[in-house]
Amino acid sequence: MIANILFVMFIGLAWGTTVGAGYVAFLTVFGIIPRLTQLTKTGNKIYAYEWSVVCGAVCGTIAFLREPTFSLPQILLLFWGLAGGIYVGMIAAALTEVLNVFPLLAKRVGVDDRLLILMMAIVFGKICGSLFHWMYFVP
Repeated sequence: MIANILFVMFIGLAWGTTVGAGYVAFLTVFGIIPRLTQLTKTGNKIYAYEWSVVCGAVCGTIAFLREPTFSLPQILLLFWGLAGGIYVGMIAAALTEVLNVFPLLAKRVGVDDRLLILMMAIVFGKICGSLFHWMYFVP
């Protein structure tokens, strides 16, 4: 019985280390945080960005393991969801910026002079898709 528990603990630690190393490699290799500070012109706050990523990963792991339930007013849940959406959106935007996805897509499609319109179409498409999902699939 104790051997099974220790084995499961070892497997959990190994997988957690693997996923954590992959996340750190993703942020490091692509230079997500330095690029984000460069785009927002907040290079003097790079340590705050790094610590917020570390604290967010730790809090997310704890929340995932504990499965908390919140009985918050809906207005606070709105801000909670907005913060999560901003985080995911900023990571996705930083990744596409680092990989030069939009300029390459604009050249392939042939709309080099309308890059801003292409980006806004993608943003509004994501907003409409998210609203559709939340209004029809989430009770």
